[in-house]
Amino acid sequence: DEPQGKLPATRRASSRWWASCIPGVETRLPSLFSDGVSKGRITLNEFVALTATNHATAYGLYPKKGTIAVGSDADITIWDPAREVTISQSLMHGGSDYTPYDGIAVKGWPISTMVRGQFVVRDGALVGNEGTGEHVAREKSPLAKPRGNAG
Repeated sequence: DEPQGKLPATRRASSRWWASCIPGVETRLPSLFSDGVSKGRITLNEFVALTATNHATAYGLYPKKGTIAVGSDADITIWDPAREVTISQSLMHGGSDYTPYDGIAVKGWPISTMVRGQFVVRDGALVGNEGTGEHVAREKSPLAKPRGNAG
C-alpha cells in the first residue's frame, strides 16, 4: 500500500487489478534440481526432459531445441550439481524487489549458459552481447492433433 507497491493509486478493489503471481521463475529449475535430482526423486535425464525436451516438443521446436544432437542448436546450461546456494533477493535478476523463496537452501545451481555454442553467461557473469539470441520459428506441435470423432 505504497506508491511504488502493487496496490494501484486509484485503489481499485476488484481482483482484476491485483498482481496475479509471485516472482519465482528464476528459482524454478534450481528448486526442481535440488528437490528432484539432488534428493534422488528424479533422474538427471528426467530433469532434462521436464525442463527442456518436453517443452521443445510441445511447442514444435524439437529437435532444433530441447536436445543435444548433431543439427540441433547448442543451447546448453551447465550445472554445478554440488553447489549449495541459499536463495536471496540479491541473487535474483528480475524486476521484483523480493523473492518469496528467500532463505531456502538448494543443492545444484546453473553456472554457465551457452546459446548456439557461445557463452552468454559464464561462471555466473553475463558475457553475452545484446542481440545474441534469434527468433526461432516453430513447427506445429505433434501434440496438436485433432481429437477423434466424439460420437
